[in-house]
Amino acid sequence: MTIPEEVIRARAALQMINPAPYNAEAPPAALTEEITPTELHYVRSNFSLPEHDGRLEIGGAVEHPLTLTLEDLRAFPAHERAVTLECAGNGRLEMRPLPTGEPWGDYAVSTARWKGALLHEVLAQARPRVDGVDVRFEGADHGAYHLAAVLAETDTEDMHFVRSLPLEHVADPTSEILIAYEMNGKPLGQDHGAPFRIIVPHWYAVASVKWLQRIDVLTEPYVGEFQTGHYIYEWADRAPEPVDVMRVRARVTAPAAGSTVPAGAVEVRGKAWSGTGPIARVEVSLTGAGEWREAHLAPPTGPYHWQEWSFDWEDAAVGRHTLRVRATDAAGNVQPDVPPWNRLGYGNNAIEVVYVDVV
Repeated sequence: MTIPEEVIRARAALQMINPAPYNAEAPPAALTEEITPTELHYVRSNFSLPEHDGRLEIGGAVEHPLTLTLEDLRAFPAHERAVTLECAGNGRLEMRPLPTGEPWGDYAVSTARWKGALLHEVLAQARPRVDGVDVRFEGADHGAYHLAAVLAETDTEDMHFVRSLPLEHVADPTSEILIAYEMNGKPLGQDHGAPFRIIVPHWYAVASVKWLQRIDVLTEPYVGEFQTGHYIYEWADRAPEPVDVMRVRARVTAPAAGSTVPAGAVEVRGKAWSGTGPIARVEVSLTGAGEWREAHLAPPTGPYHWQEWSFDWEDAAVGRHTLRVRATDAAGNVQPDVPPWNRLGYGNNAIEVVYVDVV
């Protein structure tokens, strides 16, 4: 499809890494706010912008198949949640050897307010059968998947972006999965999945299928390119594992990496998040092998998005200094010193190291 002018304008502030399909990181400044402005929210697409007929089909192992429109979804009770979404490949460029995949730096993460209908309430109207085990989500986006062709050394047929979740997770009211139709108070834009998409809190964003056009309840676990061929951890020394919840991670937002700051008191600030959170502790080290000092961690303002932290560096002396930051979540997960290397480069949550020059 021809890219509309409003989409081109909306992309102007992002850091583009691939024009087709369009993929772009948020600018560093986007991490300073609690809620990321829509025009600064990162974009991840596996195929080009699709056409969508405005309908959502729900079928498979259900007793009452449904066809829903945007107006039908708006008739359900509306819920709004602030959710941090992170691309599973965020930080891939820092892995060695460099894995195959989009060359994401560290800014494929953002937080927005998403509004929509709760998925479990919509699915309940279709009445899933007792033998259902998985729920399959199909986006309208499709095409030849070039990365699959490179890795398999063969051509790939036209395919849609499809992912699944366990029915037990989808049907659980506490999961609060949304079929979202608004982002930051406005209708979804095309880059973010219009007219509706899934938002799965705590999980890497691959689960939050955009341009949603079909939901099917399955009686067998789903097997597909984006479920078992990609978006899996292919380890060198153990069996593959699925990419699911976000790993615990902290980021420095100020001072900027490589910046110059005056000697004396310096405030270090940042964000921390986890799919198995909330965050319990953030620590800062001022040398490569120095002691860890506890930062001030702001309490969570919601269950599904990042938390603010700050650290008062009171005695910054002249010279170059390294800053390291690590987070621990409530489940006891701690960031590692080095990225957990895997063939496709997912889940890099290694401790961030930045340097600043003090003058």
